[in-house]
Amino acid sequence: MRRFIYKAKDSKTGKTVKGVIQAENERAAGKLLIDQGYVPDSVEEEDTSGLLAKLSSKVSNKDKIIFTRQFATLIGAGLPLSNALRTLVEQTESKPMRKVIEDILSQVEAGKSLMEACSKHPDVFDQVYLSLIQAGEASGTLDLALKRLADQKEKDENMMSKIRGAMTYPAIVLFVIVAVVVFMMVMVVPQVENLYADLGQELPVATQILVSISNFVVNEWYVVLIILVLFGWLFMQFRKTDTGKRWAAIVKLNVPIFNKLFLRLYNARFARTMQMLLSTGVALLDSMRMSAEATNNVVYEEQITLAMEKVQGGKPLSEALRDKKYMMPLVPQMSSIGEESGKIDEMLGKAAQVYEDELDEQIAAISTMIEPILMVIMALLIGGIVLAVLFPIYSLVNSVG
Repeated sequence: MRRFIYKAKDSKTGKTVKGVIQAENERAAGKLLIDQGYVPDSVEEEDTSGLLAKLSSKVSNKDKIIFTRQFATLIGAGLPLSNALRTLVEQTESKPMRKVIEDILSQVEAGKSLMEACSKHPDVFDQVYLSLIQAGEASGTLDLALKRLADQKEKDENMMSKIRGAMTYPAIVLFVIVAVVVFMMVMVVPQVENLYADLGQELPVATQILVSISNFVVNEWYVVLIILVLFGWLFMQFRKTDTGKRWAAIVKLNVPIFNKLFLRLYNARFARTMQMLLSTGVALLDSMRMSAEATNNVVYEEQITLAMEKVQGGKPLSEALRDKKYMMPLVPQMSSIGEESGKIDEMLGKAAQVYEDELDEQIAAISTMIEPILMVIMALLIGGIVLAVLFPIYSLVNSVG
């Protein structure tokens, strides 16, 4: 099937519409438009080589949240699926998201289900998203499923935004530290070397080390730049491998100060996703698998996989989750209460809320804690360089005196 960009008029309202439609050829595309009640003005084939993958990677979380929220509103207002998607195409400002919606619209109009159409964009719509859409279509509650998705993605985006915000100040301080160190190595240290050279004196060992580093940075700056770029590229490639993903996951769960923050984040994300999937009617094992994937941490996901094996063996969810290394106590405890009351999704939602509230408090605490730590690091680095520079000058003054 080929994709065609069309411009047509609605035969009933006379309104001009634009979009994308899939067909075997241009004539078939025009016939499809006529069958749908449109009078084609222009139908042109679109070059789709590698297009979907490129577009999908550019769609932001904000764009997805806006699309999902607006889609839920339109479906809830009673608009047919195609009309709702066409309205979204017209009012969506993000070009990448608009292209994705146009493709979904063309596939829906070609007879595909919404879930099948969305599944063509795996970089935009994850498995949780697709499962909720499928459940919503099957039960006739698509608007509620979309609303739950929008709520979930907003909560997750808010949490990540707070974490990024907490990291902004430390990043700025670290940049200042690096900038001051580079300035002193490039501008100050060479002056000390010149002073000693003019007086025919030998540099102390510590100062000589600094001078050697300074000379290398100044004279071989392009080598330093190449090394930094190469290291950055190799590190990014390593992060994409299975070993790199596992290494990053282990670091996040065990690094001092931040490990408890990430632990609460993953537990909240798992519990919140479980609540959303179970409340929509997704099977327990499928909910566990997709919720584990949604945490975006392979080590945590492995823990849930072990719990799934116990559930498959007949164990209740609460018992399967208990005693897992990275599973915080409240999740299995609330699961147990939910199993007894028949409201396991509701109880998991309450557990998620507790961890989300604790996460807010911990982010504020970490921000306060990091400030003095960074000040100490700055003092040690810059103080060490200053001493290495001032000590030989002080020695020279004494020797001359």
